[in-house]
Amino acid sequence: MVRQVLAFDEAILLGMRRWRPAAMTSLMKIFTRLGDAASWVFTALVLIGAGGSASRTGLKLGAAAALAALISQVLKRMWRRARPTSGIVGFTALAENPDAFSFPSGHSAAAFAVAMALAGVVPGGPAFVALAFAVGLSRVYLGAHYPLDVAAGACIGLLCGGATRMLL
Repeated sequence: MVRQVLAFDEAILLGMRRWRPAAMTSLMKIFTRLGDAASWVFTALVLIGAGGSASRTGLKLGAAAALAALISQVLKRMWRRARPTSGIVGFTALAENPDAFSFPSGHSAAAFAVAMALAGVVPGGPAFVALAFAVGLSRVYLGAHYPLDVAAGACIGLLCGGATRMLL
């Protein structure tokens, strides 16, 4: 059963390889950059520095992204799933991989954590959800992750974002 799930996971990733126009690749690289936990933490620091209600929003955003990144990094080292570039012979990613391990997606975890932490708190909450989905899609599109990595990252992010909302 596990072997079948992983084979299906790989088939989805390889199926996306056929659909790579240059403009879409550029857009996906932007989404990936936006999903980086460091980008979220930088945004949080700017908001905290602005003071007032922006400071509280920045605290939620930064805490959610940092917690999701921390948990995903711990799990990556536990599971040690190879990235598609190492796991699939002849596969080439369209973006640099930040580390050797794939499962779960830290970018997806951070993006979904921020979306959950800010849902209903700031105007435009649905835009954060759309951005989180775009970040997850970009990670598969660029060949950095398998779809299952992104799904697991999204789950971690939702849990971390929810915990941040409850605690802060």
